[in-house]
Amino acid sequence: MKRIGFILIAVVAVVSAISLISFRGADKAINDETIIDKGDKVEVFYFHFTRRCVTCQAVEDESKKAVEALYPDHVKKGTVTFTAVNLDEESSKPIAERCNITGQSLLIVSGEARVDLTSEGFMYARNNPDKLRDEMKKIIDPLLKSTK
Repeated sequence: MKRIGFILIAVVAVVSAISLISFRGADKAINDETIIDKGDKVEVFYFHFTRRCVTCQAVEDESKKAVEALYPDHVKKGTVTFTAVNLDEESSKPIAERCNITGQSLLIVSGEARVDLTSEGFMYARNNPDKLRDEMKKIIDPLLKSTK
């Protein structure tokens, strides 16, 4: 009886893990058909706390550099923005609520489209910033096409 219970728990865990992985991948597949509400601009937010480690600082630095390097004309026009938001500051509460954020996050937002690149940010910012830049570009380019 204990063996059947253990097997049942293992099967449930595996099925849950597979469905979470599938859902996470679907969240990142942004194209013209998946954009519900076309925004006027693409906003990149890095939410953080006052006390940060080296990796946290690298996520902010590399994300900001990527936006400025990839989209200089859009940055000048204000159609692509980068904003670092300190969640410990009272003034950041409205933006955190708007984005439904409670912890460190790297988000790309345009209209109703919202893509979470937090995992990629922490995985690549220090050791492979070009990969982070590529991941951001994959998300931002289709969003920019939809703003035209």
